[in-house]
Amino acid sequence: MTEKVTVEKITPVFEDHRGEIMDLLDDEIVLHVGMLTSRADSIRGNHYHKKAKQFNYIIKGTIELTTWDPTDPNPVPDVAILRKGDFVSIPAGIVHTMKALEDSEFLDLNTESRSNNAYEEDTFRVTLDG
Repeated sequence: MTEKVTVEKITPVFEDHRGEIMDLLDDEIVLHVGMLTSRADSIRGNHYHKKAKQFNYIIKGTIELTTWDPTDPNPVPDVAILRKGDFVSIPAGIVHTMKALEDSEFLDLNTESRSNNAYEEDTFRVTLDG
């Protein structure tokens, strides 16, 4: 993955007859949490955030995550396949594109608010060829 982008398989920290407890995130201030659904072959992203750090937790489905550094004059995209239980951390300044390989659901957590147009002000849309 692109430098500083991490993908981790989340496993339960506790389990008994009632079910499981999984810790997704600790020591981060999150100002927005959303849940997204994506139909097979749909694409989300093709952007980066100047300030926001983004986290995603895959609830269902399979997603192809492509990331790259937009400051690199010759970017080489990194690709990871995300599945149920994967948690990805994408730092500010890293382009990310998510393609649903099948119908998928995931949580989206951001360190910046989406209120009052803040999301659009911090989102910079790009394509790999510029």
